Amino acid sequence: MSLIHRYKSNGFNIVLDINSGCIHLVDEVTYEVLPYLEEGLGTEAIAEKLENKYNREDIETSVRECNKLKEDGMLFTKDVYENVIEEFSNNRQTVVKALCLHIAHDCNLACRYCFAEEGEYHGRRALMSYEVGKKALDFLIANSGSRKNLEVDFFGGEPLMNWQVVKDLVKYGREQEKLHNKKFRFTLTTNGVLLNDEVMEFCNKEMGNVVLSVDGRKEVHDYMRPFRKGAGSYDLIMPKFQKFAESRNQDKYYVRGTFTHHNLDFSKDVLHLADLGFKQISVEPVVAADTEEYAIREEDIPQIMEEYDTLAKEMIKREKEGKGFNFFHFMIDLTGGPCVYKRLSGCGSGTEYLAVTPWGDFYPCHQFVGEEQYLMGNVDEGITKPEIQKEFGGCNVYTKKDCKDCFARFYCSGGCAANAFHFQGDIKGNYEIGCELQRKRVECAIMIKAALACD
Repeated sequence: MSLIHRYKSNGFNIVLDINSGCIHLVDEVTYEVLPYLEEGLGTEAIAEKLENKYNREDIETSVRECNKLKEDGMLFTKDVYENVIEEFSNNRQTVVKALCLHIAHDCNLACRYCFAEEGEYHGRRALMSYEVGKKALDFLIANSGSRKNLEVDFFGGEPLMNWQVVKDLVKYGREQEKLHNKKFRFTLTTNGVLLNDEVMEFCNKEMGNVVLSVDGRKEVHDYMRPFRKGAGSYDLIMPKFQKFAESRNQDKYYVRGTFTHHNLDFSKDVLHLADLGFKQISVEPVVAADTEEYAIREEDIPQIMEEYDTLAKEMIKREKEGKGFNFFHFMIDLTGGPCVYKRLSGCGSGTEYLAVTPWGDFYPCHQFVGEEQYLMGNVDEGITKPEIQKEFGGCNVYTKKDCKDCFARFYCSGGCAANAFHFQGDIKGNYEIGCELQRKRVECAIMIKAALACD
């Protein structure tokens, strides 16, 4: 298992020390010295390997500097957490800190790629009642232990189709904060069809984050996100989204799109959204069975990789011009190294984070809703299948065999359990296309940081 990852990008020779998260920009000599050092070769042996290409003195200097970085714990560091993962998982007290409330299993759009089947999730149309939502918040408070900050996402379908209940539950949550010494952070995901001034005003007062669903260019968005009778939704929602983003001072929201096989030139969709003034942008690859005509295929990957490179270079250019924006998949924290907590616990689905259906059933996350083998309990009885919680609690980069040799494993925490389940039938598996794209995004994110730091 390699301890470093080397790659070239946009004129930089970049070296990631996988376990510490340290990033090094190196010259050509050091770029070629490093693999031999990792093999354990000494200065003399490395000089013999490279003496036809580089000056011997430069090689010796490079080896000396690399060994100093190793001594300082910044290069070829070992993973000190792998041996404690089992003990950590067994002894950790699981507290629930977030709920995804499926406030509406109904939708006013008919998006072609919707995993929720127009909001129905393999089942019936339904709106969550205030009583069910209230019990869900009570469950969260009761199962959050000493944790003060809790999160509740109003999700769908389309949450605004059940807007009064959203408002009532926020009011109830605020009342409970004082009684239990908790603090709720409410968030909302919406397609914008029912967005109006009253909704915006309420959200600006109460919602810590709002996700606005839009796929980019008008022709792309209208093809994938039409109304049920076929008309596009772009012209209706876009002015409202622009107004909403401005009303939130271009912060605490993001426009979230999906790219498919039909718009592999998705960097144009990201830049279209940036040109419209949005500063917080996420456009993500569709996850779909390869039988779907819009699914990402293995042969699409080279073009997608090029698009990420194109986007990364344009983002650097715009940042230097004072016109920068955030792209969700390129946001990476390099200051603290790979997050220890995330590498040990994964994303938290099925343990710290649960989805709640309109009738009050618990699932590990929104993408498991309707998969009956992962029905965990309900708002009346609580968790009735703790073995599911335990299964998810044991899911992390150390229990996924395909993560073992992946340099990006500590930035994705082993990837999405739902994607692994749907593609390999096992939450400890991997969605291979997703993994390839994740690695590329990590490389681009690091390169962007390097380019801006060197300016």
